[in-house]
Amino acid sequence: MLSAFARAFKTPDLRKKLLFTLGIMVLFRLGAHIPIPGVSFTAVNQCLSGPAKTSGLFGLVNLFSGNALLQLTIFALGIMPYITASIILQLLTVVIPRLEALKKEGQAGTARITQYTRYLTIALAVLQGTGIVATASSGALFSGCAQANQIVPDTSVFRIAVMVITMTAGTSVIMWLGELITDRGIGNGMSILIFTSIAAGFPGSMWAIKKSGTIGGGWVEFLSVIAVGVIVVMLVIFVEQAQRRIPVQYAKRMIGRRAFGGTSTYIPLKVNQAGVIPVIFASSLLYIPALLVQLTNSQAGWATWIRTNFVKGDHPIYMATYFLLIVFFAFFYVAISFNPEEVADNMKKYGGFIPGIRAGRPTAEYLNYVLTRITWPGSLYLGLIALIPMIALVAFGQQTNFPFGGTSVLIVVGVGLETVKQIESQLQQRNYEGFLR
Repeated sequence: MLSAFARAFKTPDLRKKLLFTLGIMVLFRLGAHIPIPGVSFTAVNQCLSGPAKTSGLFGLVNLFSGNALLQLTIFALGIMPYITASIILQLLTVVIPRLEALKKEGQAGTARITQYTRYLTIALAVLQGTGIVATASSGALFSGCAQANQIVPDTSVFRIAVMVITMTAGTSVIMWLGELITDRGIGNGMSILIFTSIAAGFPGSMWAIKKSGTIGGGWVEFLSVIAVGVIVVMLVIFVEQAQRRIPVQYAKRMIGRRAFGGTSTYIPLKVNQAGVIPVIFASSLLYIPALLVQLTNSQAGWATWIRTNFVKGDHPIYMATYFLLIVFFAFFYVAISFNPEEVADNMKKYGGFIPGIRAGRPTAEYLNYVLTRITWPGSLYLGLIALIPMIALVAFGQQTNFPFGGTSVLIVVGVGLETVKQIESQLQQRNYEGFLR
């Protein structure tokens, strides 16, 4: 692998792409440390250094923003509005015929859907920015911090509007940086920015575990977390690479004097077909009850039950509900993202068939059967990986600082594998050996 990286830097055009991508990543991290106007930087630092904690949906946004949300910087929203807009457009494609028609138009339709995604991203950024500024103004962004009400000293309409516009502009810049990496860098711009945000918090989390450790000056806990992290990463790589390959045979067709078809290929069905989307959906949905209790400030029996069971991540009811929601959303997302009937119709249209399975409806039923079988282990794997930080909270009391688990390790490993594959393909086009031998 090291020799492949050396060859990549020796190739002039690939070296330019790598250096350009690294430069954008540095610029992205620089923007994550510039506070927005109207925020008391002293109060923010005091709350960050104190025992106050932020979890739930705000914790998820803070993860994707590289800890920029809690610091209330110009990139506080991070890439989360774009992710939400992309998921919404993908779900609406199944419901709205116009979007489905655009998806089938090829590159022109994809460009139009991308433009819709940008507009929706700006709208979501305005909504999320307004909500975060309002939460910070009320002091609810940092629960348990005495200086939380002093984070936004000036709560006038003009000052709030400036803060929201600044955060929305920061999201627009992040979108532009991601597209620059896609066009002029090594590709996968948005994914690489998410990777940068999450990976930037790993060193601080690891050192916080060492400082809070009690055995051997904290080094025993530190090395234990590293060992668990290596095992988790190996498991994630194994499952993310796992796929069921369904063979497809295309019959020969004579068009004039030339023969077409007669080739063999396969349909790759990944074990984790849904990716990290079910974890995001489950985390967002679980935060809604706690958000309702926080906004209503109710003292009723249902509110007390929610505070007891759905606020702390180490509660068994919370963990069981989280696990079941991930399994449900894994099946739900796979059902809307992969259409066996559409795949079977396309195969039949071009003369393809699965050996031993008749074309048409039997092929769709067979694909649905196989997809359901492999989605079960994929959904259970997602649920177990997502529970690792909660198990760490019970075992070490380190949910906030535990980096190897949940959404973070899934995204870091997934984006890392995809980036390595892209660099490898560009090396192989130049007759160099890739990373995998």
